[in-house]
Amino acid sequence: MDAPLANQQPLSHLNIFAAKGVQMRTFHLTWLTFFFCFFGWFGIAPLMPLVREQLHLDKGQVGNIVIASVSATILARLIMGKLCDTLGPRLAYTLLLVVGAIPVMLIGLSNSYESFLLFRLAIGIIGASFVITQFHTSMMFAPNVVGTANAVAGGWGNLGGGIANMVMPLVAAAFVSLGYIDEANSWRLAMVVPGVILLVMAWLYYKYTTDTPRGNFADIQQATAKKPKGTFLLALRDYRTWVLALAYGACFGIEITIDNVAAVYFVDHFGATLVLAGVLAGIFGFMNIFARGLGGWVSDRMGRSYGLKGKWLLLSALLILEGFGIVLFAVAPSLPLAIAAMLVFALFLKMANGCTYSIVPFVNKQALGSVSGVVGAGGNLGAMLVGFLFKSSAITYSMAFLYIGLGVAAVGGLVLLVRLVRKEIGEVAPESLTLAGA
Repeated sequence: MDAPLANQQPLSHLNIFAAKGVQMRTFHLTWLTFFFCFFGWFGIAPLMPLVREQLHLDKGQVGNIVIASVSATILARLIMGKLCDTLGPRLAYTLLLVVGAIPVMLIGLSNSYESFLLFRLAIGIIGASFVITQFHTSMMFAPNVVGTANAVAGGWGNLGGGIANMVMPLVAAAFVSLGYIDEANSWRLAMVVPGVILLVMAWLYYKYTTDTPRGNFADIQQATAKKPKGTFLLALRDYRTWVLALAYGACFGIEITIDNVAAVYFVDHFGATLVLAGVLAGIFGFMNIFARGLGGWVSDRMGRSYGLKGKWLLLSALLILEGFGIVLFAVAPSLPLAIAAMLVFALFLKMANGCTYSIVPFVNKQALGSVSGVVGAGGNLGAMLVGFLFKSSAITYSMAFLYIGLGVAAVGGLVLLVRLVRKEIGEVAPESLTLAGA
């Protein structure tokens, strides 16, 4: 049985095989919930060749759909960050799951470009689940291991996007083989599956998690008569929030863009089949099972040795390496070389994701949810902006990837420059990251 909540404290170690205690139970539920949120968010992506053919979509319309899929997430992440600071992650997550499940289940009702675009826009709110996952994990773990915990939870959750690319074509094919629907319309019925799963996760999350190791926000605030105020402004006033938002746009923003366009790129550019393209896109997402966690782990190690400054230097290096890897992917002349380049840049990209959110908990503890929300929104803003490259009729997908790679490397250099020029007052020392926090 769990110890009394009043006696529970954030864990100073992470044992991924443990399930006892409110901290580890919440850890496993939050990454699993985030996994299914990503699965629902990008469930339609590998089925887009079917949608494109049936709804007669041109390249510009597909580009608008890609942009729409990440646009609503920007505002949703800001809102959910604030709700985490006030309502607590348990209620915020439950609310998001119930609301987000609706457009996922109903997107199959689309019969035109306009209606499909609106449903894809609405589904984007599910992306705010990331902010809650990172906030909730930060509540459960101590500063010396919070970067690793956040990265593992985020990485395993992000894995849902890759698994969706692999599984959703098979789900659609299964409905066809069972005689429930024809192949052209199979995407409509397939999307009901992730929607139902989201509703199940809403019930589990509400029933089996608490906001903090000591209990829910409502009980703690009632006992202390304290409620957080002005957290959003606190987050916006700190320049580090904006630097991290820019960095996250250059790593996570690129990740979800690739989740959206990879299958189409492999089909159109290399002549891959729908199933093969889904598998190849899924490999990119599947690397989250270890790569994002690796980034958080290395970042925590850098923090113990060099303080917060070490974490920032690592983030800059990972972004620069990611950018060069994307350039190689863009110019790859054959499918095998493209796959090799994808594996290289995916490693650095996902490590950069983990590194970014190993820094977030140390920016402002009083506004952790709001900082997490702004940085998370930066990721989606990056995805929205690069989405315009894939919409343009004058730019091929290969050229778009080339521009993206150069831009990401430039962001990595800018992060390094800002940290070198800006003298940090009261920079967190290595022992602070190990013992007491920031």
